[in-house]
Amino acid sequence: MKKERSQFRDHQAEVSLFKRRALAGFIGIIILSFVLIGNLYHLEVQDYSEYTARSNDNRIKIIPVAPNRGRIYDRNGVILAENIPVYSLEIIPEKVAHLTETLDSLKTLLGVTDDEIDSFMKDKKHTRPFMPVTLIDQMTEKQVAEFSVNEFHYPGVDVDAHLERYYPYGSALTHTLGYVAKINDRDIKSLKEQGIYSNYKATRTIGKLGVERYYEDLLHGQSGYEKVEVNNRGRIIRTLEYVPPISGKDIKLTIDLNLQLYANKLLTEDVKDPKTGKMVTKTRRGAIVVLNPQDDGILAMVSSPSYDPNLFVHGITSKEYSKLLNSPAHPLVNRTTLGVYPPGSTVKPQIAVAALATGVITPNTVRNNPGWWRIPNSKSRKFRDDVRWGHGNVDVYKAIEQSVDTFFYQVAYDMGIDRISTWMNKFGYGELTGIDIKEETSGNMPTRQWKLAHTKQPWYQGDTIPIGIGQGYWTATPMQIAKATSVVANSGVVHRPHLLYAILDGKKEDIVKFKDFPKVEPVPLKDWQIAQEGMHLVTTKGTARKEFKNLAYEAAGKTGTSQVYTMSDNENYDASEVAEHLRDHALFTGFAPLHDPKVLVSVILEHGGWGRNAAPLARKIMDYVLVKPTLDPAAQKQVKSDGTSTESPVDVSKTAEVEAS
Repeated sequence: MKKERSQFRDHQAEVSLFKRRALAGFIGIIILSFVLIGNLYHLEVQDYSEYTARSNDNRIKIIPVAPNRGRIYDRNGVILAENIPVYSLEIIPEKVAHLTETLDSLKTLLGVTDDEIDSFMKDKKHTRPFMPVTLIDQMTEKQVAEFSVNEFHYPGVDVDAHLERYYPYGSALTHTLGYVAKINDRDIKSLKEQGIYSNYKATRTIGKLGVERYYEDLLHGQSGYEKVEVNNRGRIIRTLEYVPPISGKDIKLTIDLNLQLYANKLLTEDVKDPKTGKMVTKTRRGAIVVLNPQDDGILAMVSSPSYDPNLFVHGITSKEYSKLLNSPAHPLVNRTTLGVYPPGSTVKPQIAVAALATGVITPNTVRNNPGWWRIPNSKSRKFRDDVRWGHGNVDVYKAIEQSVDTFFYQVAYDMGIDRISTWMNKFGYGELTGIDIKEETSGNMPTRQWKLAHTKQPWYQGDTIPIGIGQGYWTATPMQIAKATSVVANSGVVHRPHLLYAILDGKKEDIVKFKDFPKVEPVPLKDWQIAQEGMHLVTTKGTARKEFKNLAYEAAGKTGTSQVYTMSDNENYDASEVAEHLRDHALFTGFAPLHDPKVLVSVILEHGGWGRNAAPLARKIMDYVLVKPTLDPAAQKQVKSDGTSTESPVDVSKTAEVEAS
């Protein structure tokens, strides 16, 4: 009986335990069900957008599409930089059954080089097997034709076409247009810092120099994109959306192509080869700047020697680049804006204006010139004139006309370096000209502070004297000399030299106007007229009279002979006995017509000797613009890339309407 009662109690206890456990299990299931439901709600409702986006990121890809780069034209609508189709040979590895045999066959058929095959194999290792890999970057027309005929033999091998920049006039415009080249790591870093890298993800090249670089934002355009669906291996299944890119703006430059080619040709000369006895064309080192003085629009800008910019578009070889970089002629340097030279006597009109405006001299000031000058009350060395026996009595007109150094030595002594540097800054010396390319230097307009910082020595009176004739520590670029001459031609108005003429938007042409710099003041009009007349006398009775005989118009100019090294007091200069790299530079700057300037020319011939040697080039350019009957716009003929055609309208009458930012 007791045993039965004990068994009953045990049974009851087990039933009770089972019920408690069953209840606990049921409650656990309920709780876990709620947790599961909550988690499902969290995934399906609250975080739906996040996980949908993640899914789409794996399923949908955005492929950027590069825009077409804007074209560049000269002022008359002649194309200077265009986009041409370029063909490359690409292989999709997974579609080629026998890759090695295919490469060997293409090597025989198209002349594929071992370097191209090596490059292909390296790129293949880092590319998915269903993506194309480039074998030949730039195919010739013959290669394209031969492959097209035999294409059916090569499954998985295709010709891909894309647009590439091309400069039809080659080296004639390199230092003006610049060039585009492949985007490198430094470019990517810069683009990211500017926050515009996303607009370049599909772009192969970017402006590196010149107009191409300065107006990159205008020329590049806006990238488009293609939204595609891909599988788990990244293969495109279908296109979901396509947004086309917006092409870059076409632009017109102030450059006149025919004038540019003509100026280029002036910096070449035919000479007899001493070894063969045959006539060969030799390139002269120097620079020519041609402005429209009415607004300082640049009609021509030549730096010689130059180089072919097309070499850089596709990627120049290290051998070709080293050849350019190590050339003693320095073709990579844009001499018009980066070449620095003592400006020589070309600055005498500006010095005269400053001296007249400050009262250092008057129109009636006359000084006797014995052929040398010495600092008053001192035993310093004699500063010589180019005419050993002197010029006799000299006023400011004759001082400019005959380029009398001793007159300007005294002017420099009386003005002092502080006033000279301040006034020459007003003409643009020692400052950037404002030209719309980034490759520019400010040259050097010396001051007391500059010398102390660079030589650790104070400024001496003897340092000031050669500044009066554009020598000493003073250096300038041809563009600065042209700008300063323009200030004299315009009686104190300081224009900004510029290359952009208009922005093209379909059929609409927005002409661009650049803001002027502050006017040179206070200078009475009569002082400007004195400088202008002095420059006129240079071409009629002065140092350039022979080069400007029988003009059909009145011209004003100034010769300059820029010394490369300082001679001792008793040294006689003989160019034939001096090493070429130590010979004087020849300079000339001038404008015409005298009272209504339409053209301004500045020329420098490196180691060219006397300034009068540069004057004939300026005369020819002035004649070209003002005299030649073929400059009628209706008579313009086709331009030849060799520069033989000189029939181009130089339209300097158009007015600006749109203000540049």
